[in-house]
Amino acid sequence: MSWQRRIDSALEQRRATDSFRVRLANQQGSARYLVQDGTRYLNFSSNDYLGVSQHAEVITAWQQGAEIYGVGSGGSGHVTGYNEAHQQFEQQLAAWLGFPRALLFISGFAANQAVIAALAEKTDSIIADKLSHASLLEAAMHSPAQLRRFAHNDVASLQTLLAQQTDGEQLVITEGVFSMDGDAAPLAEIAQATRYVGGLLMVDDAHGIGVIGSEGRGSCYQQQVQPDILVVTFGKAFGVSGAAVLCSEPMANYLLQFARHLIYSTAMPPAQAYALSAALDVVRRNESRRVQLQANIARFRKGAEQLPLKLMASQTAIQPLIVGENQIAVNLAATLREQGFWLTAIRPPTVPAGTARLRVTLTASHTSDDIDSLLEALYDATR
Repeated sequence: MSWQRRIDSALEQRRATDSFRVRLANQQGSARYLVQDGTRYLNFSSNDYLGVSQHAEVITAWQQGAEIYGVGSGGSGHVTGYNEAHQQFEQQLAAWLGFPRALLFISGFAANQAVIAALAEKTDSIIADKLSHASLLEAAMHSPAQLRRFAHNDVASLQTLLAQQTDGEQLVITEGVFSMDGDAAPLAEIAQATRYVGGLLMVDDAHGIGVIGSEGRGSCYQQQVQPDILVVTFGKAFGVSGAAVLCSEPMANYLLQFARHLIYSTAMPPAQAYALSAALDVVRRNESRRVQLQANIARFRKGAEQLPLKLMASQTAIQPLIVGENQIAVNLAATLREQGFWLTAIRPPTVPAGTARLRVTLTASHTSDDIDSLLEALYDATR
């Protein structure tokens, strides 16, 4: 089979199963409203949970950072790219979350890939929640270690796998809040099971940081767990982009020596780190935004319980409505778009077959009227 035939066959298969992805350029996509092709929609697909991407202090900080440092880092952090703005934000973040060290990465995907690739050896076992993010599972599958998956949020399933014989070390991986189901991991029980066998615990809290716990310190802080490795990202509640790995001093030094994504990638622009420092200040002091988000979640769930769709058991900003068939989910999203609501139909392979869904994401920027209007449109569309 030629390369072209292979590509054509793969694309045709995606189209045939109603899972072909298309990107649409928008003029504004992270705030309460999304503007696409000149039309304004109420946006229920943004991960900007606290509205920080539009916060004046953060925008001003990025502008100031660009004036001070320019718009790029100029190289890898191991050459010339590591700047005082990076160092100061790493120290600020580590102190806030109670870890000895923080290391900045260009994205959460890169951070997860880098950590697993640097740590995993052939005799090791990686034991991951079966619904862990693609960046985690892909890195584990590509590593020389054996990947085993425990049933979603099932501590007994995890313990069974941890009890199996292994010649090397065991790395347990989970998320704080799961990006497609919106539910939270039982981190305290997972940590206890991991510690019992001397394993290493890695938690990706991309969707928990900023919105859960005191000052938004996230899922681990809320459950009084300090994992060996905590990954937080800045493209959700922080309203910017990038990620950080929180860990011990020896682990940080190890990653600085062996994490290839860190060593061989151009570092985050210093202006971005400068803006992230301002974003952290905004996140910490905006408890009212977290309270508003929780109120919006409760309002949506109360209304959505009356819909003829399965509402997942999520108490977070991610509120999936299970539709089932791919084409029905696509059609439903299109119908809602005609009514002025922007929702995304999530289909396999992102989620398991037969669980295509509308992934509703709520933010503190939404008003009660926004939520009520969406619920009315959903009632009409699913009638």
